[in-house]
Amino acid sequence: MNARYEFSFERFRAMVVKEFIQMRRDRVTLAIMIGIPLIQMIIFGFAINSDPKHLPAALLQADYGPQARSLVQAIQNSGYLNFVMKVHSEKQGRDVLARNRVQFVVTIPENFSRDFVRGDRPAILVEADATDPAATGNALGSLAGSINSALGHDLTGPLAFLARSESPVDLRIHPLYNPEAITQYNIVPGLMGVVLTMTMVMITGLAITRERERGTMENLLSMPTRPFEVLLGKIVPYILVGYVQIGLILVVSRLLFRVPMVGSLSLLLAVAIIFIVANLAMGITFSTVAQNQLQAVQMAFFFFLPSLLLSGFMFPFRGMPRWAQAIGELLPLTHFLRIVRGILLKGNGFEDVAVDLWPIVLFAALAVALGVKRYRRTLD
Repeated sequence: MNARYEFSFERFRAMVVKEFIQMRRDRVTLAIMIGIPLIQMIIFGFAINSDPKHLPAALLQADYGPQARSLVQAIQNSGYLNFVMKVHSEKQGRDVLARNRVQFVVTIPENFSRDFVRGDRPAILVEADATDPAATGNALGSLAGSINSALGHDLTGPLAFLARSESPVDLRIHPLYNPEAITQYNIVPGLMGVVLTMTMVMITGLAITRERERGTMENLLSMPTRPFEVLLGKIVPYILVGYVQIGLILVVSRLLFRVPMVGSLSLLLAVAIIFIVANLAMGITFSTVAQNQLQAVQMAFFFFLPSLLLSGFMFPFRGMPRWAQAIGELLPLTHFLRIVRGILLKGNGFEDVAVDLWPIVLFAALAVALGVKRYRRTLD
């Protein structure tokens, strides 16, 4: 009688073997168990960078004298700014900043070299997209030292008297859209995309698997409905839930965190439906692949983790290596974060957000098509 309760190595070995066999059969869970730690190690080891360099900048240059050329070369050699384009007016510079094409616009005024040799301390204007203070802080802090060091080589002979002054140039930095570098202005609007991604993918990821586990899939199979009709019927209620979440986040952002809302809220709500549909369709696709609800949740988390880390929500997007940025550009959250921050903080219009809207539209179309195709297989 007591022997029944004694520890048996044979029974223990049988249970261990049984669990390994079950683990081998559940290939999705096994892949996620290996994949998630591997992704975390790669992303945190290689992709995360709190000191981004080689940030894209535009140059508005009205003087090409020797000191102006030295100044441009010094900024380029600092490693923080990389001039990728030239603009011809202040308006064009503001446009490329608003559309997230560059992080900085450096303006060198007319007669810069003449005023420099006269000792008139010519002004240099640096405008920065400061919606993400972590992306611009170190770069802006390095400018003064780089400029003074480069121009110091010219302060010899007749210009030696300028070396006694604090700085031969007047560096004027204008951090736009978030001049006080308030972190909440960047994080809180971004939470809208993060919350929608997490909830929409996970909730709909359970849709088909729940029907299958509860035995109600047979009722759907017996109904004269097309796959697209069933998917649309499952998606529409969660679209309303998504808008409730958006409304809640906007109210809290304004009342609690005082986040400025410069742009059109109607435009934001119109764009949000595409992002919501993209995540819902992805969740539906996961639900058609998963064998149970646990697998559906695991797949949703497997999609959510790279979206969170590679979208620019937690870490500066341009601080990541090229391969990580390429992966991030494929994720709808990356583009939605730019849209939300652009509308709320910059006052962007439809033309400004269109460049980030079409990747979300393409992702949503592919996700819906894949979900419908997978659902057909589920019916078969």
